[in-house]
Amino acid sequence: MSSPPEFTVERLFSSWQPDVPALLLVALLGGLYGWGVVRLRRRGEHWPVPRSAAFAVLGLGAIVVATMSALAVYDHVLFWPAAVQNILLDLIAPLGLALGDPLRLAARALPERSAARVQRAMTGRLVRLLTFPLVSTALVLTTELTVYFTPYFGTALRVGWLHELMYLHLLLAGSLFVVPVLTREETLPRWCTHPVRAALVFLDGIIDAVPGIVVMTHGTLIAGAWYLHHHPSWSTDVQHDQQLGGGAMVGIAELVALPFLLAILVQWARTERKETVALDRRLATELVPAAPADGSGQSPDLVRPWWETENSEVAQRIRQQHPTR
Repeated sequence: MSSPPEFTVERLFSSWQPDVPALLLVALLGGLYGWGVVRLRRRGEHWPVPRSAAFAVLGLGAIVVATMSALAVYDHVLFWPAAVQNILLDLIAPLGLALGDPLRLAARALPERSAARVQRAMTGRLVRLLTFPLVSTALVLTTELTVYFTPYFGTALRVGWLHELMYLHLLLAGSLFVVPVLTREETLPRWCTHPVRAALVFLDGIIDAVPGIVVMTHGTLIAGAWYLHHHPSWSTDVQHDQQLGGGAMVGIAELVALPFLLAILVQWARTERKETVALDRRLATELVPAAPADGSGQSPDLVRPWWETENSEVAQRIRQQHPTR
């Protein structure tokens, strides 16, 4: 394998190479998503443009950049482009796809029977197990450590189809955590409320930094035999290259944690606002003042109003707005 020309800032933006399996995946995901949006619009229903933009630009765009940009051109001779590739597929692309909320789009765009099948599949035992927050977080961490600290990565550099499978593996592992957390479909347990999700995202941000720290401080070269043999003469030493890759992993992981957490907080605020509006409407319909009959007075034997005896959310709101005198 011939060594590519010296890596420069210009080549970072100008060097590209096709990746047929990745192109097919992007075309499939983009085509299905676009079909869903068009189907909704034909029915006169609205689908938010920012969600479509996040899915296309941040989600599919990250897949394209990771597999076909200069990162893919130089990943066989330098470690740090491969490390950035993997973190894009493991964190950035899943976040973009999740912000597009494809599960909600499928539930609305598909025919009723097909939508029911998708819902059953997403709530099946296996999927619920894999997307359980603690399990999916462990899967992401295990995937990253397996890639770098087993023969997996070194073999993937030599075997083309395994390299493509590794791309898909990283993308799926990241999506198992991110997509269920951000979707508006009920795919997580009931106890996984927005405050709990925010805490899980914060914890995940800390855990995601672990592989990068381990890579950066690891004394043994990762896929050392390959990179020592293919390392170009114009680059720094292999150990420094690995430290750069680990540092990039840590930096990107921590940068992703903030917008991920912000997305959860925005969802939380919108949910609270919708619940408040619905509750106010319910109060407006249930609190109909009854005019007393002429000449009738209040009897001490009357039953107390229901909102004074019940402990429901509606009753509590009424007691707050109309305290007993």
